[in-house]
Amino acid sequence: MEDRKNQMTGYACIAVTTVLFSSMETVLKLVAGDFNPVQMTLIRFFIGGLVLFPFALNTLRKKRLAITPRYLGKFAFLGFVGVFLSMNLYQLAITYTEASVVAIIFSCNPLFVTIFAGLFLSEAVERKNIWAIALEIIGIVVIIQPWNTKLSVTGVILTILATVAFALYGVLGKRDSAKFGGVVTTCFSFLCASVEMVIMVFITRIPAISEFLKDAGLDTFSSIPLLTGFSMDNILVVLYVGIGVTGVGYACYFIAMEKVKAQTVNLVFFFKPILAPVFALAVLHEVIPFNMIIGIGILLAGSFVSLFGDRLKLRQS
Repeated sequence: MEDRKNQMTGYACIAVTTVLFSSMETVLKLVAGDFNPVQMTLIRFFIGGLVLFPFALNTLRKKRLAITPRYLGKFAFLGFVGVFLSMNLYQLAITYTEASVVAIIFSCNPLFVTIFAGLFLSEAVERKNIWAIALEIIGIVVIIQPWNTKLSVTGVILTILATVAFALYGVLGKRDSAKFGGVVTTCFSFLCASVEMVIMVFITRIPAISEFLKDAGLDTFSSIPLLTGFSMDNILVVLYVGIGVTGVGYACYFIAMEKVKAQTVNLVFFFKPILAPVFALAVLHEVIPFNMIIGIGILLAGSFVSLFGDRLKLRQS
C-alpha cells in the first residue's frame, strides 16, 4: 500500500512538473529582452529558494536533521552544476534561438539521465527505456531537421551543454533527496547557487575584468546588472517563473525522484516537447510546422513505451 501511495505521489509530481517546465521557455522568452540572462537566472532561482525555505525548515524539523558544513558543500556543488552552469547556459540559449527549439533539444535529458543513473545510482537500464529513448531521439531529429534548418549553432550547443549539466544535477540530487527530501535539496541548492551567482555578478563589475570580457566578445557577462529591468509589465511573469516554474516545479521534480526511479521521472521530458510548442504557439505565436507534428507523434509513442512497456511485455508472454 505504501509503495502504491509513493508511486501515485510520484506521478502527480511528474504531472505538475511537466506542465510548469513546458511553459518555461515561453515565459522566459517574454522577458528575455528585459533582463541579462545571468541576472534572470539569479532572480528566478533566488525567488524559488526563498519560497521553499520555510517548507525546507519544516521538513528538517520533522526529520530532526541539520545542514552540516559537509552537506552544505554538497548543496553548493549541486547548485553549481544544476543552476550556475546548466540554467545560465539554458538562459543564454533562449536568447539565440526559438523557445520551442530549446524546449525540444532540452528534452534529450532522459538520454543523459539514463547514462548518469547507471553510473552513479546503479539503476538498471531496462529494454523499454532504451526503446523509449530511441523513439525520443528520432522524434527530436524529425522536429529539428538538422539537415534542412537555419538553427543557431551557438543556441544548439548551449542547449545541449545545459541538458547534460541538468541531467547530472537531477541524478546527483537524488542521493541527497533520499536523506533530506526533495524540498530541502531543491531549496538549499538554489540558495547556494544564488550566492555563487551574486559573487559572479560583482566579479564581472571589476573594471579590468569587465573590459577583458568585452574585448573577448562576451558582453553578456560584462558588468552584469542586478536590480534593473523590473517593470509593472513583467513583474507577474517574473513571479510566475520564480515561484511557479522554479520553486514549485523543481520541488515536485525532486519529490518525484524520491518516490519513483530517476528514469521514470524522465517522463517530464517525454511530454515537454509536446506541450512546449503548444505554449509557444498560444503565447508567442510560434508556428507548429508539419514535421513538428510528426515528431510529436513519435515522442508520444516513446512516452507510451516508457509508461506501458512492461504491460505490453506481459501480454506478449
